[in-house]
Amino acid sequence: MSESRINAYNIMWLFVFFDLPVTTKKERKEAATFRKNLLKDGFTMLQYSVYIRHCASIQSRDVHMKRVKIMVPGTGQVSMLCVTDKQYSEIVNFWGVEKKKIVPQPRQLEFF
Repeated sequence: MSESRINAYNIMWLFVFFDLPVTTKKERKEAATFRKNLLKDGFTMLQYSVYIRHCASIQSRDVHMKRVKIMVPGTGQVSMLCVTDKQYSEIVNFWGVEKKKIVPQPRQLEFF
């Protein structure tokens, strides 16, 4: 049987990491356009310069990798990493405890 089943090894996650120069107005505009285009293509911002997209198949991953390659600005560094759903499931995240705000209590008036 040559049946292609969807499994944790065919479902992909595509990460895009980038370090783009933003010293001139033109560079800032190119970096902003790049980020906006990633969002339009279905990527989600994981961190400011790390975007991620779920791809249901290897073919879908290839399409989005080609699109990112076309979007890359002329300067800076853009890297892509592809991991299987199985590998992605092994991510361990740690979230810090949120500090509670101290709300000042109203002062009680003291009478002598």
